[in-house]
Amino acid sequence: MKKLFFAALAMAVVLPAAAQDTYESARLLGGDLNGTARYVGMGGAMEALGADISTTGTNPAGIGLFRHSTMSASLGLVSQADAKEFDGRSTTNVSFDQAGFVYTMRMDRTSFLNFAFNYHKSRNFNQILSVADQAVYDAASNLITAEKDLQGYYSIGMSTDGYLLGYKSPTSSQQTLNFSQLDYLNANVLSDEAEPEDYVLYGMAADAYNFDRAHRGWINDFDFTLSGNSNDRIYWGLTVGIHDVRYKGYSEYTEGLRFLNGDDGGIVSYGDMRTIKGTGVDLKLGLIARPVEYSPFRVGLYVHTPTWYDLTSENTTTLVNLSALGENLDGTYTEMGDISNAYDFRYYTPWKFGLSLGHTIGNNLAIGATYEFSDYGASQNRVKDGSYDYYGNEDSYKDRVMKSNTEDVLKGVSTLKVGVEFKPVPELALRAGYNYVSPAYADNGVRDQTLDSYGVKYASTSDYVNWKATNRFTCGIGSKIGSMNLDLSYQYSATDGDFYPFQPNITGSVTPASVSNKRHQVLLTLGYTF
Repeated sequence: MKKLFFAALAMAVVLPAAAQDTYESARLLGGDLNGTARYVGMGGAMEALGADISTTGTNPAGIGLFRHSTMSASLGLVSQADAKEFDGRSTTNVSFDQAGFVYTMRMDRTSFLNFAFNYHKSRNFNQILSVADQAVYDAASNLITAEKDLQGYYSIGMSTDGYLLGYKSPTSSQQTLNFSQLDYLNANVLSDEAEPEDYVLYGMAADAYNFDRAHRGWINDFDFTLSGNSNDRIYWGLTVGIHDVRYKGYSEYTEGLRFLNGDDGGIVSYGDMRTIKGTGVDLKLGLIARPVEYSPFRVGLYVHTPTWYDLTSENTTTLVNLSALGENLDGTYTEMGDISNAYDFRYYTPWKFGLSLGHTIGNNLAIGATYEFSDYGASQNRVKDGSYDYYGNEDSYKDRVMKSNTEDVLKGVSTLKVGVEFKPVPELALRAGYNYVSPAYADNGVRDQTLDSYGVKYASTSDYVNWKATNRFTCGIGSKIGSMNLDLSYQYSATDGDFYPFQPNITGSVTPASVSNKRHQVLLTLGYTF
């Protein structure tokens, strides 16, 4: 048995340019329903009602409705339903979700200028995804690497360093971008050495597979907001948002292989660890107006610029071969190959637009509704090419091939929020809400491993999920004693999806597996007004 260890991807280290693919980057799009317990309990429908610190991240004009300074902090408990523990990760975790303050300054009898700072966890990546014993037909991850060679997407040949790489043609020294890290491992571990420096890559179809992945990490948002109002009729706000990304995912994928005659061909297993770290910045502008002078009815409008992310991705991937593939001249088999890589890239999210309505009836009832829209297909994976502008800032350019795939895979996403708060007595509030997010992925979306793109070149996995609509149901309760307030909310969130271990139809077909992400969240907020 032989082991091959590759400290760095030979085809990558000579080129500084890098980017990610559509599905990897899409993890950064959208966000959870999170913030204060009051905001969550009302389904997030407070963009016109305002006077909640969580509106710093949606409609910052809501901070202009504060009449007193306040501070708050929120702690949550999140549990994933219908999941098993994997990679030492529990299905339940404690999460520190929000902390911030609002400082109010009275300008005259009816006008205020307010400043707010708020931290909140906009994404909690903790999720376990498992798929077992799914059928495939004349297809396999290792077989795709061989078929891409046969179908002319690249020509596999040996480099001067003794590694098999994907080239433009059998006589070319120029490497292709659609020869991925995964292809690199398959080619170098699972190829048969017929003669010295003459390798043949034989793919073998799978009849079943197992897959497990543990996601962990977060996107932390730090919002700095300036907001005010004029005569209690017009409210405005501006937020500068800083986003801190810390994502880590570990997956194990195993294929059970079969010879054409039906005999057991053994298994190949892939272990992949990937991290994404970095920061982003955006701006949010908001407006709330009371169109009728003596009516509490409000209309809110807001817009978010793209979040401009500057990120680093790192991976370590291992292929363990316990199959009949990869025979050497001495009759042994290559047992294992390791590969690791790191690269910088940029990612720009799309613009977001929101319209909201709010109304209060006396001091007992508040009703809110919000509609948001963002075209996820407009997001951009950008290549950092190692050049710099006059001011010393590193340049980047749009990965046009991957952009076309993004436009095919990702759609415009609509979010609808409705919520109600009822106070039977001034010291007690009862809340309920509903939050709906339309599907971001096309039903026939594909993580295309044949694209001539850096996003494919640096891919170390081939799996993907086309997630469908998200439905969130919320409720809550709040009490106020003097200057203190205590709020508690519950949220149930459910999203179904179709899982593919790799793209179908290069070699055969694979039936998508039905997966789901169902979460329960309990959130507690403690606040103080001064």
